[in-house]
Amino acid sequence: RPHRTELYEDPPSGCWPIVYSPDYNITFMGLEKLHPFDAGKWGKVINFLKEEKLIADDLIVQAREASDEDLLVVHTRRYLNKLKWSFVVATITEIPPVAFLPNFVVQRKVLKPLRTQTGGTIMAGKLAVDRGWAINVGGGFHHCSSDKGGGFCAYADITLAIKFLFERVQGVSRATIIDLDAHQGNGHERDFMDDPRVYIMDAYNRYIYPGDGFAKRAIKRRVELEWGTEDTEYLQKVHTHVEGALNEFKPDIVVYNAGTDILDGDPLGGLAISPQGIVKRDEVVFRAARSRGVPVLMVTSGGYQKRTARIIADSILNLHSLGLLGRERAAWPLGSPSLDQMVRDSAKGFSNLSLQ
Repeated sequence: RPHRTELYEDPPSGCWPIVYSPDYNITFMGLEKLHPFDAGKWGKVINFLKEEKLIADDLIVQAREASDEDLLVVHTRRYLNKLKWSFVVATITEIPPVAFLPNFVVQRKVLKPLRTQTGGTIMAGKLAVDRGWAINVGGGFHHCSSDKGGGFCAYADITLAIKFLFERVQGVSRATIIDLDAHQGNGHERDFMDDPRVYIMDAYNRYIYPGDGFAKRAIKRRVELEWGTEDTEYLQKVHTHVEGALNEFKPDIVVYNAGTDILDGDPLGGLAISPQGIVKRDEVVFRAARSRGVPVLMVTSGGYQKRTARIIADSILNLHSLGLLGRERAAWPLGSPSLDQMVRDSAKGFSNLSLQ
């Protein structure tokens, strides 16, 4: 019998299935500036959505921190014990000075935000099934597996969200992961290596971290991209393969890892997608899932430029303006616009998007 968890308690029915907590943000003596990641990105996304009057504090679902017991659904006790060593956390988060801090400080200032985001992803999984869609404004730690972290990812939130659904929610026994972060999602790939219930599509820059050849064996639909890939080719590939993936395997939930590190100029991603291209990409995924009546859980994952928070907010506003964030679960009769049209729209920019 699954353990009792606060993460699956129902939020107030008036809330949007958008999950966030101010505890997501890592701010500590300027340490967060030593990593290219914008460690306040998540709060900025929420502020932009508030400015646009899409949400208010009392309308979002407050994320709760995942407990040890929650984490043990996937992680080994041995791995969680390793995180009690500051130098291990420094290696995983790629912030070397963390190695010199007392571990209680590391737990509170670095790992607690990541555990809260992980709790948020688990909560958003159940919300997506209940409401048809959910967005965790954080999460997407796709380089972490049950017994190994890396690449800023200390907890395997994607694996956890799926395993929680399989164990606790009736009618959920098949999942598709669509991983569109610029990096290969080797964490969930290792975790679901031989699990026929999970179908993984991964599109990534083939030349960058982590280059995990073993994990690649778990990818059912692999889209390896070249340096500097631009909008037209990228959107065409995403459209083709997302449609193909959802036609090939009928999931009960789509987990969408929506990294913004594909953005042109990202210091780690090496791709050249425009802000409008990212907005269109998210639209392609939501249309594909919602038109089939498949619940979709989106997590925000990587993105290492100050402007990514604005792009994530614009994308959510665009999904809303297109009616893709409806309150009820429904098979949306949305004819997908032709891809040529989408690419043209992307090239035109936001001029034709009504972002209210």
